[in-house]
Amino acid sequence: MTDQRPEWARRMVEERAARDWSQVQAVQRLLARLPEDQVVSEQDLLRQWKRWEAGDAQPTKYRSAIAQTFGTTTGAFFPEKSRRDGHAEILQVSGMDTVDIIARLRASDVDVATLDALRITADRLCCEYAYMPADQLLLEGKAWLARVVGLQHQRVSLAQHREIIALAGKLSLLVGCVEYDSGRPRDAEATRQAALMLGQEAGELSVQGWAHEMRAWFALTRGDYRGVIAAAEAGIAVAPTESVAAQLYAQKAKAWARLGDRSQTEVALDKGRQILETQAYPENIENHFVVDPAKYDFYRMDALRQTGGDLRLAGQLANEVIRSGTDFDGTERSPMRIAEARVTLAVVAAREGDLDTALAYGERALAGERRSLPSLAMVASDLGRVLQTDYGNSSDAQEFVGHLRELRGDR
Repeated sequence: MTDQRPEWARRMVEERAARDWSQVQAVQRLLARLPEDQVVSEQDLLRQWKRWEAGDAQPTKYRSAIAQTFGTTTGAFFPEKSRRDGHAEILQVSGMDTVDIIARLRASDVDVATLDALRITADRLCCEYAYMPADQLLLEGKAWLARVVGLQHQRVSLAQHREIIALAGKLSLLVGCVEYDSGRPRDAEATRQAALMLGQEAGELSVQGWAHEMRAWFALTRGDYRGVIAAAEAGIAVAPTESVAAQLYAQKAKAWARLGDRSQTEVALDKGRQILETQAYPENIENHFVVDPAKYDFYRMDALRQTGGDLRLAGQLANEVIRSGTDFDGTERSPMRIAEARVTLAVVAAREGDLDTALAYGERALAGERRSLPSLAMVASDLGRVLQTDYGNSSDAQEFVGHLRELRGDR
């Protein structure tokens, strides 16, 4: 029979099982995290816990403490619905479609409706980053960037000029990401630097923070882990309270994990978690430059896989990443994130001695149409190392390792 419980109830059971905790042990850990004004007896809380896991009652005031008990964010454990249609919003807010917007751009004056439509168009493109073919998104992103930049030659107010610069910065970030995904690192770096300068000119801390995050990401995929930490710290200094700071801490955690420092990895992850807990739930979680709370599970999954920590928990988080990134009809809304989750499941299966399952997950991870080649190659190398070490005599394993070398462009 299909499990009819809410997703959070199912997750409570799975998270507890992944840690080999009894319900009593889970309740004891929850009690240790409750503020003084919420403390209840262990027996009363155990009765509530059983009802929560059965899906018969929903936690209210205990949500944050439950998420913290399992090392994640409230928004990831108890997600809210947040879906937007960028095309529909353009028409709803401005009454214009793309042809209308371009016609207005050619006018001598720029009005509020035009800027509103441009802002929503930029948001739509940032939402399409996850699944639109890279060459198509790059073409469209560059075209809209050129149109926005062209507005500077028209009559605009000081406030409008600032918003135009900020929009150009956001679109530059998007273009730079797609360039890097497509194996064009020099172009991506030049575009990233342009985005940083535009963010500085507009005074947009978020744009500046994301430009530093891109620098950290580039360094991570090159294996320059100290460079990752330096770039992340620069971004955190610029935008310490923006949601991008959570992702900057995640990049630090990834670097520390690959340097073999578990303590610093956990510190960075927890700082990122704390930032996400202070943020309002995002209005649009599909936007690539919005850090949705569920992404914290993705960060932690990477750290557990890399440090060789609790692989059972890493696998549970990987399944959670796949579930949260998939619609009810099976459509993958976050294919690149899901691909890395499948690599994690492949590593877990390989470590447990199940080569066939490991290779199946690995091949499926590499087969996606929308992927970031540098990031996927970096993550898949974790699987390659396991296969080389544990399955050196298997022709199937070595064939897959050869596939990974092709992905990385190795000779």
